[in-house]
Parts: sequence; structure tokens; C-alpha cells
Amino acid sequence: MNFLTQIDNLALIALLLVSGSALFLPTLSTLIGGKGLSPTEATIWINRRKAYVLDLRPEEIFKAGRLPGAKSISATALTAAIEKLKLDRKNPVVLVCETGAQSRKAVAEVQKLGFVEVGSLDGGVQAWKDAALPLVK
Repeated sequence: MNFLTQIDNLALIALLLVSGSALFLPTLSTLIGGKGLSPTEATIWINRRKAYVLDLRPEEIFKAGRLPGAKSISATALTAAIEKLKLDRKNPVVLVCETGAQSRKAVAEVQKLGFVEVGSLDGGVQAWKDAALPLVK
């Protein structure tokens, strides 16, 4: 019991609690807000895990250049567009927009539709281009 009352040990306990919470916060934010994916992680999800790629950008921007296999859906009618596509809820979903902000907001809505794994491309199509990954026209 002397361990908890010594001042040096209290500092170590405080350090343990602070570092433990710092390690847990990214996991907590992922659980709450969905997974943010780097372009490399998104590529792995698409190629190895057969993830659906849903592009939330306007149709004319989508046609100018999109991720391979991406389907254009309206961000304003997201639920209806996904229901129309009849996607398998067991497969992962990668949401894409121009900068990542809009797709990050849409993650919770897609999760409510019953998809188990939903990720947002961090940095959007801009990050995809910066990583020198191909766009399909």
C-alpha cells in the first residue's frame, strides 16, 4: 500500500494515465466517427477487401476523374442512393469527396444503414492525387 502514497509513484501513475488515454483517443475517435483511411489504406480496402467506393462529389467533377471502381452518389440523397445500388452490407465502404470533409460527415449515416465497416478517404481525391495514384476518366 505504500506504493500509492509515495510522491514519486504518484507521478508515475499520472504519467501512465495520461499516456494511456493518449493512446486510446485515436481508437475512440475511430469508433465514434468511422475510420479515416490514407490513400494506401483505401487502396488495400479496394483491392484486397473488395470495398465499395462511393464518390460524393457532383457528377461533372466525378466524370473529370474518379477513383477506380467508384460510383457517383448524391451526398444530399445518400440513403436513397445507397439503397438503389443494393450493396452487400458485409463489404466495406470507402466514402470519397474532394477534401475528405464531406465524406467524414457521411460515415455515420452509412453506418446507420447497416454497413459494418465504413471509411472516409482522408484528404479526399486531393490526397489521392498527391499520392500519385491513378484516376479514371
